[in-house]
Amino acid sequence: MKIQLSEHFNYKKLLTFTAPTIIMMLFNSIYWVVDGFFVSNYVGKDAFTAVNLTFPVIMVIASIGFMVGNGWSALISKTLWEKNLPLARKYFSMLVYFLIICGIVLSILWFIFVEPIMSMLKASWDVLANCLIYGRVLFLSLVFFMLQHVFQSFFIVNERPDMWLKVAIAVWITNMILDFVLMYRLKLWILWAALATAIAQFLGAVIPFMYFFLTKRSKLRFVKTWLEFRPILKSCINGSSEMLTTFSMSLLNILFNYQLIKFFGNDWVIAYWIIMYVWFIFTGMYLWYSFWVTPIVWYNYWAKNSEELKNVLFKSSQILFVAAIVLTLSAEVFSWLLAKIFVSYDADLLAFTTKAIRLYAIWYIVQWINIFWSAFFTGLNNWVVSATISFLRMFVFQIIMIFSIPYLFGSEWIWLATTCAEVLWMFVTICFLFGMRKRYRYI
Repeated sequence: MKIQLSEHFNYKKLLTFTAPTIIMMLFNSIYWVVDGFFVSNYVGKDAFTAVNLTFPVIMVIASIGFMVGNGWSALISKTLWEKNLPLARKYFSMLVYFLIICGIVLSILWFIFVEPIMSMLKASWDVLANCLIYGRVLFLSLVFFMLQHVFQSFFIVNERPDMWLKVAIAVWITNMILDFVLMYRLKLWILWAALATAIAQFLGAVIPFMYFFLTKRSKLRFVKTWLEFRPILKSCINGSSEMLTTFSMSLLNILFNYQLIKFFGNDWVIAYWIIMYVWFIFTGMYLWYSFWVTPIVWYNYWAKNSEELKNVLFKSSQILFVAAIVLTLSAEVFSWLLAKIFVSYDADLLAFTTKAIRLYAIWYIVQWINIFWSAFFTGLNNWVVSATISFLRMFVFQIIMIFSIPYLFGSEWIWLATTCAEVLWMFVTICFLFGMRKRYRYI
């Protein structure tokens, strides 16, 4: 069923419109989880630790792709609403060209400075050596990784989320098969895990590129254009909250890694990243649902359809609240099984990780509020509020909690740092919600 942004969205249409992207997110997250599973069980603990120390650094850089993708998808949604198809195609082409240039420059810089950056985490030499191998290979494919995430946005704006779902499934299957063959069957080392992921990212960028280049019936297609400063700046500013969300979450991962190595050593890093694999899947549902509702909000904001804004807000809040309850209970009930997937070979680490997952899972019950409202204000073209929610949520409350709770209550309570920060910022988000209600008439 093809759904247009101008339609009235009931529960079925909201879920139908966002389901392909949520399923795509599951496949997208799972291919990182698959890497972790094969590396942990068939390469070793040092290599597994290296993957998990390197991944958040990669995401810090790749957060630029989220900023550009979400900011530009909102701009292009507005242009399509105005029925200016040539300008929409120009903006679309400009974005892809701009992101390719950014990706190439960042890849070169990372390749040069990767060793001093990773050395700051104070990991052992064996772990650091694996970090350098894994990180350098993946940053050679950084431009494909960034394009892959940007094309997700444009398939939604193009009203073809089903096409991206097919691409995501192909990418996931490719990565899983390569991991299985290279690490399980051939018993090869971490370099090959990185190559498997890089090849999958290449496919995730090239297949959509060819689609938009060759498909004549697509609204969005590549055209000749120069880079223009004003629309690039405007779109990057509007998408800054999504960049801050990804950037700050990745920075949070880096700081968590630093604290865990400082107090406890590599095993605690492994436990934390098993929790993060669960987070990629569980919290990713909030993030990607909110991310893909943004074009709907944008469209109705520019159409001055306040009734539909109320409708999308009310129904989305109900959907995410129910999802929060289900996901929190699932994490609590299946914590032992989730831990066993990665560390069945170490009984002590298994027991410790199970307890950590249960403590961390409390986060899921409140996190959706801040994620959804940040994306909602992006859709309302209020990047100041959206960026403020994202920035203060992570850079103020989260960082304070990570560094203060171990000293105030004991190191084992570090797992509740993110939950405490999320609850504090939830009250700030609610203040923004009611403070802006008359301006946008969504309540």
